[in-house]
Amino acid sequence: MDIIHLLPDSVANQIAAGEVIQRPASVIKELVENAIDAGATEVQVSVEDAGKTCIQVIDNGSGMSETDARIAFERHATSKIREASDLFDLHTMGFRGEALPSIAAVAQVELRTRLKDQELGTLLRIEGSKMKEQEAIACPVGSNFCVRNLFFNIPVRRKFLKSNQTELSQILAEFERMALAHSDVSFKFYSNDTLLYDLPAGSFRKRIVGLFGKRIDEHLLPVDVETDLVGISGFVGSPESTKKKGAHQFFFTNSRYMRHPYFARAILSAYERLIPEGQQPDFFLNLTVDPKRIDVNIHPSKTEIKFQDEQNIWPIMLAAARAAIGKYAGVPTLDFDTANRPEIPAFDPAGFPDVERPQTHFDPNFNPFEQSKSKSADTHIYNNARARVDRPESDWQEIYNRAFGLDDNAPRQMELPNTDASAAPPAPEYLRLLGGRYIVFASSDGLVCVDAHRAHLRVLYEQYLEAIRTHSAPSQGLLFMPSIELSPSKAEMVAPHLPTLKAVGFDLEREGRTTFSLRGIPEGTERLDPGRLLQEMLDQLLADADTALAQPAAAVAAALAKKVAVADNATLSQPECAKLIERLFATENPNRTPDGQVVFATIPLSTIEKLF
Repeated sequence: MDIIHLLPDSVANQIAAGEVIQRPASVIKELVENAIDAGATEVQVSVEDAGKTCIQVIDNGSGMSETDARIAFERHATSKIREASDLFDLHTMGFRGEALPSIAAVAQVELRTRLKDQELGTLLRIEGSKMKEQEAIACPVGSNFCVRNLFFNIPVRRKFLKSNQTELSQILAEFERMALAHSDVSFKFYSNDTLLYDLPAGSFRKRIVGLFGKRIDEHLLPVDVETDLVGISGFVGSPESTKKKGAHQFFFTNSRYMRHPYFARAILSAYERLIPEGQQPDFFLNLTVDPKRIDVNIHPSKTEIKFQDEQNIWPIMLAAARAAIGKYAGVPTLDFDTANRPEIPAFDPAGFPDVERPQTHFDPNFNPFEQSKSKSADTHIYNNARARVDRPESDWQEIYNRAFGLDDNAPRQMELPNTDASAAPPAPEYLRLLGGRYIVFASSDGLVCVDAHRAHLRVLYEQYLEAIRTHSAPSQGLLFMPSIELSPSKAEMVAPHLPTLKAVGFDLEREGRTTFSLRGIPEGTERLDPGRLLQEMLDQLLADADTALAQPAAAVAAALAKKVAVADNATLSQPECAKLIERLFATENPNRTPDGQVVFATIPLSTIEKLF
């Protein structure tokens, strides 16, 4: 019996949609790219419930005829290519003809479109690949797509969509990429009828500032290199603007966003020995390459590009980034401004007759190699050594105390709080901070090494968690209240965390759509720059939005603890080390940091004995 059969078009379209349409952000990407290919100079994007309820994309492009509008929803219907060789000479964003049929297969789609030279346009309504309605209507030139109830006919796929906050962050990330790639197009973005972005057409630099705020402008270093293989233009961030998380890193090839870890390493290499390890720079770089020398058809989302000259472009990119850093950021400036400088008169010896020139005295007959003097020195060293060897045992304790920074009144043992015997080592006799990082002391089991930074991180984490739970965190008011400006996307992502931030001690009030006033900070953070502390905390929270939304208290406590904990090269006194050890073993889990790193380790006595 025959068992192989052809799938119905509706099922085949749903399968294809699984590759192209993964979430609401995918719909917006495909529709905006179609608008740009249609020659639009104005694009408006609106979403409701992070795109789950409705996605609308309106453009002023060329529009479609009645026939084109209908056939556009058929699989592999495209105006971009005619034959296979056209795939290697692409000048458009879309080309495979899969976007519209994939969207129509998993949503309820309404299209209104009109050509410039026609009086009436076309209205189409499609649900799950089935045409429901088609009629002539009056509408503006261009296209207006409205996509409702995404995955309405695939409940399993809809169930796996993330929270509205997470889906909106994905949409905004996709929107930012397209807006950056096409700074000559004006964009507007609405979320639940709230205008988040209003980006007029302009220069690439203005588009970056419009998306990420004015603070980034002062750190942008221009890059402009033209070679036979590739043209590279755009900006890299100054070394002082690097950050551990939340760096803005964008590559575009022929106005198409791409991910390219290999080229990203070239940019990072340009910052070697200029930034701390683990820091990441911003970069916004446009690559112009002959379309025949790249392949963009290697991934359904078209965010990966294969370069024919990848190995040769790498050093060009490295040199371009280094030149920008060296030219605009790496050379210190000299200030020759002499306005209002004090007059410092030159020294005139005639005016100070009583001042005598210092005299130098030396013995011209001194010979350091003379036998008698050498013998005398040797005898002195020998006698001094004998005096040390002959010291009584009690004196050795004094020498030890001085060598390790201990005084005679320092406690010989430190009392630890009652805790699980398996977790807490015996009370140490002597504490020593080794290498500015490890607190080392002896126990009956061997040598205990505690990472001071991680220990403090664990202590602070539980302290902040308790403060959030009880709303008891004291806030230190600021005399000069800094204004924190965030990008529209960050402002929306931060809004749900405001109550938790307030509970931990951040008195943060929203003043405008993207502006916040910082009126108070948690006690114990006074030594840190308030604005930078909050910005870095927010970057860390937004880097893992799902976890932050699921466990906001834990996320905020961990982010703040990482910023406040002592640095790896801190200088701690012995009492400070003792206090930190005491507080560590009073926590619920002294063994691990909030993100699972080991806090302390014991070198067994048997291991030490093997060394001798």
